[in-house]
Parts: sequence; structure tokens; C-alpha cells
Amino acid sequence: MEQLQEGYMQSIAATAGCLFIKQERDMYGMDAMLVRPSSDPLGEETSFYVQLKSTTQISPRASAASFSYRFEQRSYMERLARPRKGIKSLLVVMAVPKGQLDWTSAQHSHLEVRQACYWASLEGSEIPEGVEKPYARISTVNLFNAEALSAIMTKIERGEPLND
Repeated sequence: MEQLQEGYMQSIAATAGCLFIKQERDMYGMDAMLVRPSSDPLGEETSFYVQLKSTTQISPRASAASFSYRFEQRSYMERLARPRKGIKSLLVVMAVPKGQLDWTSAQHSHLEVRQACYWASLEGSEIPEGVEKPYARISTVNLFNAEALSAIMTKIERGEPLND
């Protein structure tokens, strides 16, 4: 599942004119960084970290307002929930079909990846005391596609909040 999600993320990043840089070592639970080069040759790039999660346990429906994702370790959610002064971090969850052969379908005109990724900014989220495997609510509006990635980068560039 990890390779499928990384391929999805690389495709979306390429479409949005960004880079997907996989972390080779554990960076406090962050799996990769997305970077958008500046349009100004003297400008600064915009970037954020992502914690990638793939699961066959949930099937988000577009008609539902949101779905729940359960973290296997409290520390993973804690890292995303803490306020960050520097580089922001997002959770990106991919829900995939249980059957591995159902993950993709190749046609002459395109490759279809079954299911999609959804993103959430958990910065500032409250985590209930004593809960070792906390849940995060993820809005189905937050489909992770090239348009969403561009909008996220623009908000970060402007210093705007991501979880409004």
C-alpha cells in the first residue's frame, strides 16, 4: 500500500508543479516533504511535511461529510496536532480496496488508481487524555488532488491557516 500512495502523491505533485521528496529516515513520523519552487527566481520555495497513512479498513463515501481515521500510536497524532512555528505538517490518508488487484486499472488511455487520498491539518487539535489510539475526523471535501495541493501551498505561502 505504501508504494501505491507514494506513486499517487508523486503524480499529484508533478501535476501541480511540485516535488515529492520521500524521507529516507523517520523524521518524527513524517514520511515526505512536498515542495513548490518559487515563481520568482529570487523567491523562496514553499514546503510542508506529510504523514502518509494507507488503510483497507475504511471506505470514504463522497456523499458523507467526513470519515474517521484511527492512529495506531498516539504519538503519530500528537506530532501532527502540536502547533508548528516552522514547516507545517499534514496527514494524508489513502483508503484502498482490500483486494490488491483492485488497486489499479490500466487502459490504453489512462491508469486509474482506485480510491483517493484525503488530507487534514490537525494542528491545534485536542487529543483526549488516556486514548492510546486516537481518531481524527477527515472531511471528504479535502480530496488530495493537484488543485488542493496548489491551494495548500498558496495558503502556506501567505501564512494563512490550513484548518479553517
